[in-house]
Amino acid sequence: MRSSRRHPLLVPVLLCAIAVLAARPGDGDGDSPAVGAGARVARLYRDAALATQRYEAGRQAADAQRATARRAEARLEGQRQEISRLHEELGRIARAQYRGAGGVPMVARIVLADSPEDLMRDQHVFSQADLAVGNAIGRSRRAEVRLAADEAKAASAWRTLERRNAELAELKQGIERKLEEARGQLQGQADASVAAGTCRGAVRLDQPPTQVTDPWVTPVENVELSAGFGSGGSRWANRHTGQDFAVPIGTPVRAAGAGRVVRVSCGGAFGIEIVIEHPGGYYTQYAHLAAVAVDQGERVTTGQWIGQSGTTGNSTGPHLHFEVRVTPEMGSAVDPLPWLAQRGVPVG
Repeated sequence: MRSSRRHPLLVPVLLCAIAVLAARPGDGDGDSPAVGAGARVARLYRDAALATQRYEAGRQAADAQRATARRAEARLEGQRQEISRLHEELGRIARAQYRGAGGVPMVARIVLADSPEDLMRDQHVFSQADLAVGNAIGRSRRAEVRLAADEAKAASAWRTLERRNAELAELKQGIERKLEEARGQLQGQADASVAAGTCRGAVRLDQPPTQVTDPWVTPVENVELSAGFGSGGSRWANRHTGQDFAVPIGTPVRAAGAGRVVRVSCGGAFGIEIVIEHPGGYYTQYAHLAAVAVDQGERVTTGQWIGQSGTTGNSTGPHLHFEVRVTPEMGSAVDPLPWLAQRGVPVG
């Protein structure tokens, strides 16, 4: 017979998930009129990422707890089948004992027994079997009670996590709605600057501490390539001179390497752009921006946020246009992907 020992539940998983879900980002945006759209977008990006991370942790915990409830139900069903089998076994023993005694009353059996020893032996065997089956049924019933309690506890914990996840999903959607609104505001300001031909100036972003230890990085953290170097198309006079990264408006753009900002400009085909000079005679360009976070002449470090992506200038949708040049001007571009790969930054 299977052991009726109580099976542990995933209590640590549940407790960790609830602790994670409890620390929710604030619902209010807390912005004052002085806070720029760029800073608000950057902060909402962080809030949205945090909410997504917590939602995924809670969803995984709920899945684990649901699986625990199912396992508890399976164990419970197994115990029920075991009890049914034991009942059948007890009935079989009783029927065999009755047939062996021929249904004769105990007094007659004493009289008819070949010897007192045979009668005592028969009675002892039956009593021992009856006691063993009874004990097994008792243990199984106690195990069934414990397993039923575990099942109810697991199901309750799963429902609690599902409810908290629904709340967090609603919060996440609210942040994303605010983010979309802030992106529109940021792009509107950028379009106005480009139309006027004057940049609004650097809007400093609250960049979290970076973990960058390499001398070179990709210009955006999450890489999704779109138009590549040398591509043909109606938007370019000859060939595409850089590598495009498909990113939403307001995505932080970072310096691919340490250097000095030699150009911050607005207007023209590139819209809002930044050009950085790096040691060794190379320049990197970051174009179609919605905002800049550095000033011309400023020195930057690898991975530092220098602006935010947008869709200014000759652009059909939000993306970052990234170029590597041997001069600060157009017409001297090299293919950025092999260039980055040679510096330990494989892309794609």
